[in-house]
Amino acid sequence: MWTRDFRLFFTARTVSMLGAAMTPVATALGMHGAGYGATGVGLALAAWMAPMAGLILFGGVFMDRFTPRRMMVGADVARTLTQAAIGGLFLAGRPELWQVLVLTAVSGAAAAMYHPGVAGTIPRITSDVQRANAALRVSEAIMQLVGPGLAGLLVAPAGVWVVFFADAAGFAVSAASLLLMRTRVPAAAEEPMLVRLRAGWREFSSRTWMWSVILIWVIFGVTLFGPLIPLGSVLVTSAYGQAAYGLVMSASGAGTIIGGLVALRIRPVRPLAAGGLAMFLFALEPLTLSAQAPLGVIMAGHVLGGAGWAFWSVMWATSVQTHVPQHALNRVSAYEIGGSVMAIPVGQALAGPVASVTSETDVLAVSAAVSLAGSLALLAVPQIRRLGRKTAECSSYDG
Repeated sequence: MWTRDFRLFFTARTVSMLGAAMTPVATALGMHGAGYGATGVGLALAAWMAPMAGLILFGGVFMDRFTPRRMMVGADVARTLTQAAIGGLFLAGRPELWQVLVLTAVSGAAAAMYHPGVAGTIPRITSDVQRANAALRVSEAIMQLVGPGLAGLLVAPAGVWVVFFADAAGFAVSAASLLLMRTRVPAAAEEPMLVRLRAGWREFSSRTWMWSVILIWVIFGVTLFGPLIPLGSVLVTSAYGQAAYGLVMSASGAGTIIGGLVALRIRPVRPLAAGGLAMFLFALEPLTLSAQAPLGVIMAGHVLGGAGWAFWSVMWATSVQTHVPQHALNRVSAYEIGGSVMAIPVGQALAGPVASVTSETDVLAVSAAVSLAGSLALLAVPQIRRLGRKTAECSSYDG
């Protein structure tokens, strides 16, 4: 598994994820501190997610045309600049809402040009796809564990601008690591963009197990993933203070480490069925928040929820990367990522207004119920439940 190129890719993902793990905490605290409240937090998160979801299909096509490494390096450079600019705004004083939203949207657009290349790169740089995904998940989880708590510690004495500068530095290191990789994926033959999009759609829509999961994730985006951070940050910070929210996010990261380590050891015959069972644990995150449980209970719920989420993520990523032909993987990955995240901005933007009519706890109670129902739905679809494990061969191109 640990080829030279995988080590470089691992480094790129790990370093950039440290900054990425700190950014949601910094965004939430920064927008609260600037007086924009839960609605401002939701809009800032949605400003990143909306262009990411809207442009990711084009990112998958551009990956084939310009090769994944070039696109990913360019995206990292763009995000280095945007995160440094946001940090500069907070350092200078109270930023205008539109300034944060515009820069965050550019960062989200860059992410759309980056993420489709991840799935297509991993099978080409290592022969053990599941262990590679699990190792990346553990690494990312460690960053998620360290990042939020570190963000809370940095924000208190210095301000949120420090976190955004750290994020910019992480993307710069990621770009340098990707440049050093030797694996080359040749550009695909020139075809009209619509032809490539249609080909990717045929590959995606022909797999019932794939589009069924994405359909469930669209519902999750509006009702579960979208409201979780904006409303959870309000409930925790109002009850226990800003540092406590960093601890809660770190608890989720700790759970993700556990889930990733389990995925390193266990190779289920039916990976998505096993992942669907693990996803039942994720309901504990909104459930403990909606119940306004003691901080220790909320953290415990996030540990278990993070573990379930990480195990599912490894099973899903491995299934996609081993069941989809490599020549179509970038485009298919763009469809599945875009479908997974396209509804999250809606949930993020609506979280504050809906909570103002009802309450944060009511909205998150619905989130917990939807999480349980969605996990049941995963296991109810035969194509998801019966999908078997498959091994993909490593295929790299040097040049």
